[in-house]
Amino acid sequence: MNTLKQVLIIDDEPIMRKLLQQILKEKYEVILKENGREALEWMYSGNIPDLVVADLNMPEIDGFEYIEKVRESGFFNDVPLIVLSGEESSAERIKCLKLGANDYLIKPFNPEELGLRIDNLIKLRS
Repeated sequence: MNTLKQVLIIDDEPIMRKLLQQILKEKYEVILKENGREALEWMYSGNIPDLVVADLNMPEIDGFEYIEKVRESGFFNDVPLIVLSGEESSAERIKCLKLGANDYLIKPFNPEELGLRIDNLIKLRS
């Protein structure tokens, strides 16, 4: 039986999805989605990940709208959510945290730091 925790990665850049999958696949079951709409459809069809790592700038449903939709849903409002973005501005970070993101990391990021932040949020939840 697969007891790995599930991490949902949402990023429209194929290279970034592949990189995140490489970093996390030893410890987690990694689910990859290209944008917020794809991710929400996957979640609405009965999947609840243990943690989400989402980019902000994506087509269709961007990171901000994705966070809003997840946080207003009764099923997913306690799923830990890390924003991973190229946006360095404090205003973007504050907006994400106000919407309900648990953490915010700027690209390029340190893989070990991301791994530790994911581990810590998942531990807090279980």
